[in-house]
Amino acid sequence: MAEASPAAANAELLEWPKKDKRRFLHAVYRVGDLDRTIKFYTECFGMKLLRKRDVPEEKYSNAFLGFGPEQSHFVVELTYNYGVTSYDIGTGFGHFAIATEDVYKLVENIRAKGGNVTREPGPLKGGTTHIAFVKDPDGYIFELIQRGPTPEPLCQVMLRVGDLGRSIKFYEKALGMKLLRTVDKPEYKYTLAMLGYAEEDQTTVLELTYNYGVTEYTKGNAYAQVAISTDDVYKSAEVVNLVTQELGGKITRQPGPIPGLNTKITSFVDPDGWKT
Repeated sequence: MAEASPAAANAELLEWPKKDKRRFLHAVYRVGDLDRTIKFYTECFGMKLLRKRDVPEEKYSNAFLGFGPEQSHFVVELTYNYGVTSYDIGTGFGHFAIATEDVYKLVENIRAKGGNVTREPGPLKGGTTHIAFVKDPDGYIFELIQRGPTPEPLCQVMLRVGDLGRSIKFYEKALGMKLLRTVDKPEYKYTLAMLGYAEEDQTTVLELTYNYGVTEYTKGNAYAQVAISTDDVYKSAEVVNLVTQELGGKITRQPGPIPGLNTKITSFVDPDGWKT
């Protein structure tokens, strides 16, 4: 039997992410005081501290927080590096988002606990969704979105990109995400796209924003990456490798086990340098 042509083999490989069981696992970022952030997230947002560990030989501690167990929910992984009290968030990272049934009540609670409210709760201009924005103690922005009951309250990671069409293509092809919707706001000079593995009210989504005419952003050293599950890290890396040749980005860690652990990972950056 004749072997499949390279083009046919590539086409088959590109179908793999759509069949793979994927979900957003966690977002990793750095904070200047771990206990302060844990206190803020648990008391103000209502997250639970899921686990915490200290690794003195590598001079860091980290903590996982979320609205449910890691096995079923998207969570945040906070990293504290010994002696480092502040980080540069940069201009590219946008915000995280939390869905709540009562944005007014949540903001009242955050304000009562000394939180920094940067946009008062109210409807979106020209829309019906009620939102607010707050900053955590390190300056990370959280959008609070009022919506009905949801299995995934930690619902968005927003990143700015230099070419929205290219980024949409990258996340669809390399990661098997679905484009859920795009919104163009010429009066505010931006376009955004929501991508994910299920509908917005059911899951965590990636919100990519393109500001007219801005092709590059600074990354800073605060936000690190998002993690996504896969059934086959080797096959997933093959797909990413293929897509980066067309659209840009690169694999930064070849697929394989983490030393001393059974977990297998691969890491890569997208065409804008955002890490997964």
